[in-house]
Amino acid sequence: MSMRFVGGFCLAALCLAATSLAKVETEDGVLVVTKDNFESVVQDNDYVLLEFYAPWCGHCKALAPEYAKAAKKLEEANSPIKLGKIDATIETELTEKHLVRGYPTLKFYRKGAQVDYTGGRQADEIVNWLLKKTGPPAKDLPTVDEAKAFIDAHKVTIVGFFKDVESDAAKVFLEVGSTVDDHVFGITSADEVFSEHGIEDGKIVLFKKFDEGKAVFDGELTPVALQNFISVHSLPLVVEFNQDTAQKIFSGDIKSHLLVFLSKEAGHFEKYVEGIHEPAKKYRGEVLFVTIDCDETDHERILEFFGLKREDVPAMRLIKLEQDMAKYKPENPELTTENVLAFVTAFMEGQLKRHLLTQDLPEDWDKSPVKVLVGTNFHEIAHDKEKDVFVEFYAPWCGHCQQLAPIYEKLGEKYKDNDKLVIAKMDATANELEDIKISNFPTLILYKKGTNEGVEYNGERTLEGLSQFIESGGSYGEAAEEAREEDEDDDVPRKDEL
Repeated sequence: MSMRFVGGFCLAALCLAATSLAKVETEDGVLVVTKDNFESVVQDNDYVLLEFYAPWCGHCKALAPEYAKAAKKLEEANSPIKLGKIDATIETELTEKHLVRGYPTLKFYRKGAQVDYTGGRQADEIVNWLLKKTGPPAKDLPTVDEAKAFIDAHKVTIVGFFKDVESDAAKVFLEVGSTVDDHVFGITSADEVFSEHGIEDGKIVLFKKFDEGKAVFDGELTPVALQNFISVHSLPLVVEFNQDTAQKIFSGDIKSHLLVFLSKEAGHFEKYVEGIHEPAKKYRGEVLFVTIDCDETDHERILEFFGLKREDVPAMRLIKLEQDMAKYKPENPELTTENVLAFVTAFMEGQLKRHLLTQDLPEDWDKSPVKVLVGTNFHEIAHDKEKDVFVEFYAPWCGHCQQLAPIYEKLGEKYKDNDKLVIAKMDATANELEDIKISNFPTLILYKKGTNEGVEYNGERTLEGLSQFIESGGSYGEAAEEAREEDEDDDVPRKDEL
């Protein structure tokens, strides 16, 4: 092979590579990734976070400025980490390859290996997660200036003060630092940093730009105890519910929540939030205090879940996530400091009775072939030992329930003259029963006469199938599970939607 040919070949290869690189455009500091440049982006960068988005997606639009801000922060820090975005509606091949099921979906590539993104959607949270995945569990802070710059740069910072960074306590601190992705950790053994902050050896401090400014861990140092401390103190005393905080609220260790329903437009946040800080501080670590802006259309389902309407706002409710979403309603609805404190105290002392939602019983509840059940008449009708009672538990917003409605009406018409059988329905989102938990919609149960045994129907939702199930006393169609499986994605509200 001649040198001229070899030189020409190399020059052509360099030109081709340069052309390939030139195809990677940027928008607001974010790489625009396509199927044509995907491989070069992943191979030419050790660390790349990719966002799959749809132009019409509201959550994607909300993420866009934060994503661009994160890219700028990384660029200003001369970080090797790059952020890219992929229009999933155009790059369908890449979307299918990455098994994207919703928008936005973020995937992280670390030296060519793919990792699911599990961080938040604020710029600082994105940057913190990426730094944690690409660097040491805690940044060394040898001077006062470096410690100050590190603390000032983040909304929440956890710093370990250890004269001996090889001590058992320091190892526990670093172990937690390597597992907590949401926040940045720093570690120092410098006397000047200890003196500047007035902290003694072995202490761990959570610095934050809200509430009291910092919190010092002073319990027995174990990974679980430190993680719980961070979980509690890294959130504001009163947390506003939104798409960025939802995961932290529901995935945290505190399962008792006081939900305060307010309207920003009406000025409720300015009027009431400051007043509930006192009870929030008293029960910190035991009850999470959460505000919900009811002006947001995305939060309408939450109001429905608690049986509230917009005109009921301002209002408050308590909920225990670990007890089938048990709800508690105050006798006095006023959002004064004293009343909020009294309500939460009674809850903590076990003095409150669970609040079960129920609608008013319509006057014509039994006039149609399909009888209407509510919380107050359910047991009387469904547990009538003289009759078989077939009940549909439905949700008004459920698509499968709406498809079933005309068939169910025909079922009622078919058996309207049978005095030993009742066909009934109940809105399970507006009526709750202490002894019956409904998690999927629609749920169809036959309560058998004599024993009141409840048998759930899982067969095809056809007039024939429903009829055979009823006439067989609940034995027909028990093997058919397909209809139930179809419901799982459409009909079960996730916790972060509540």
